[in-house]
Amino acid sequence: MPIRKATKSDYQTLISIWEDSVRATHDFLPEADIVSLKPLILNHYFDAVDLCCATDKDGRIPGFCGVHDGNIEMLFIDPQSRGLGIGRLLTTHAISKQAASRVDVNEQNPQAIGFYQHLGFEIIGRSELDGQGQPYPLLHMQLQDKQQSQ
Repeated sequence: MPIRKATKSDYQTLISIWEDSVRATHDFLPEADIVSLKPLILNHYFDAVDLCCATDKDGRIPGFCGVHDGNIEMLFIDPQSRGLGIGRLLTTHAISKQAASRVDVNEQNPQAIGFYQHLGFEIIGRSELDGQGQPYPLLHMQLQDKQQSQ
């Protein structure tokens, strides 16, 4: 599945994937938080990251990933496309092509924590508040040094 740079013309598709994915995986977030985050993601956060999207054979986007300064800031997969390896593909791309080695994950999202651990990330720290100062603890994860793990 090809990965390409996202363009502004993709943003409406990406924000729909973001919203559907958040609703499917972030059951700890109240509706008001999702509603308040959506314009921030669309109007600010997409532009603040190196944003890439996977595309299927029909050109449809089933998922995307944004990296900034070595940190995976966003990885969202259309719920209907989960379990197909798209998250792994985008994360591998983020590591190899975008120099990603860190990610922050909501502590209340055990599937995401397990996903990143399976790909070689380890928990190196914790914050009580998320990036917006809300009481959603973040686990700070870093890609394990392959030399040390062998």
